[in-house]
Amino acid sequence: MKEAFFAGGCFWCVTPIYKMYGVDQVICGYAGGDEENPTYEQVKHQETGHRETIKLVYDPEKVAYDKLLDIYFANVDPFDAEGQFIDKGFSYTLAIFYSSEEEKKAAEAKIAKVEETSGKKVQVELLPYKNFYEAEEYHQDYYLKNPEAFEKELIESGRKK
Repeated sequence: MKEAFFAGGCFWCVTPIYKMYGVDQVICGYAGGDEENPTYEQVKHQETGHRETIKLVYDPEKVAYDKLLDIYFANVDPFDAEGQFIDKGFSYTLAIFYSSEEEKKAAEAKIAKVEETSGKKVQVELLPYKNFYEAEEYHQDYYLKNPEAFEKELIESGRKK
């Protein structure tokens, strides 16, 4: 099993997508900041330097890292430097946290391809993995625990079109 870390805006909104593609675990959390064990309220209010991030635990024999990158870019607005959809602020900005040179090169290639195809500058930071703190339990599998509220979030955020 391997792990991958993607900041894609609201972590609730990107969780179910990966499960549909064979990722074993999608864990909501916070990555990249200096504060140890940040809370949702701290991160949401831009107090810690963390981004809402998902940790993917996957079998590379079932789903390749390159496929995870394709899913990521298909489900975010890679040109928005201010956040994602209605969620604005640093904690909702995009980042790929790489754990190896292979992951870094794959992400660089994907970013270059998106830029070449679109003619626009991609606003996804490519950063070495530093840390990941699991979010509070009520954030985990939010779409299953609160399906009506999750659906409302997708619609109101502009993610569901």
